Amino acid sequence: MKETYHVLGLMSGTSLDGLDMAYCSFWKESGRWCFSLNKSTCIEYTPDFQEKLKRSIELSALDLLLLNNEFGKWMGEQAKTFINENQLEVDFVSSHGHTVFHQIDKELTYQIGAGQTLANAAGQKVICDFRTLDVTLGGQGAPLVPIGDELLFSDYDFCLNLGGISNASFRINGMRQAFDISPANMLLSYILKSTGNSFDDEGKMARSGKLVEPLWNALNALGFYQQSFPKSLGYEWFRDEMKPLIDDSHASIEDQLHTAVHHIAFQISESLKPYATANNKMLVTGGGAKNLFLIEMIQHYLDNSIMVVIPETSVIDFKEAIVFAFMGVLRSEGEINCLSSVTGASKDSTSGVIFYPW
Repeated sequence: MKETYHVLGLMSGTSLDGLDMAYCSFWKESGRWCFSLNKSTCIEYTPDFQEKLKRSIELSALDLLLLNNEFGKWMGEQAKTFINENQLEVDFVSSHGHTVFHQIDKELTYQIGAGQTLANAAGQKVICDFRTLDVTLGGQGAPLVPIGDELLFSDYDFCLNLGGISNASFRINGMRQAFDISPANMLLSYILKSTGNSFDDEGKMARSGKLVEPLWNALNALGFYQQSFPKSLGYEWFRDEMKPLIDDSHASIEDQLHTAVHHIAFQISESLKPYATANNKMLVTGGGAKNLFLIEMIQHYLDNSIMVVIPETSVIDFKEAIVFAFMGVLRSEGEINCLSSVTGASKDSTSGVIFYPW
């Protein structure tokens, strides 16, 4: 085993804020994995490129393959600049890419950001494509971050991520379980789009609104919430199932946001409270952790069953990039990095495809 790994993790999420880059070190102490986040940044997408990624689901096969290469080259160039400017020693780049398709009923998941193109542009070894193997084994291919919750953040009883989609992981009978709960920032950003704002600062607009009962009832009645886990969400589900409910609502933006925040918090509570025991703590990360109104509502619906813990900003912003860097380490070590107890696959697996620069 290598004594210490130095890895650059790359993550582009459904929130479409930008490319998260986390330069991390990983090592073992007394048989337990440890890490440090040494340097990080987020490269924001231009409005045009953000729109391009958002509409990638509608592209022809040829145009999607072209975007796959374009995005891989762009990520590689960003990685190379980041490494050179900060004079970093890097063992490899570990990339999640950007999810375009996630249709598990068709055994399909697809992340763009071509690995070979990325490796060539960065001049670095690359490990990527962490979801496909699990899907071929009958799993959801998501969520993948729970391996990091299990091995890096085990001091917490629950780990909740509030990204484009909310998901959580926790242990039941000694086994890690996890699933997508509901749209989160994806829903809030969609409601906000007509205002020209990309986010609701601290949830102030949402706080000023009031609950719209017809919308509240319609959102909570969606069939996904009655499904048992493992289960996962993609943009396609949001577009087909939730977006029409928002479009049909004639309430003000503030009232829609207020109702959406209550909906997200309520679904999180409904999903997690049944598994709470005494003095439980929950680590909350992702962009939604900065939405103070959302955090207050989550704690409100959870009551005293689970205590919400907000970590330092760097962990809020870069936890997913940290974990994908870590998944590359586990792939290098031949250790399990995808848990069948989480995804529903037929077996645990060591996922990730390796590319070398030319």
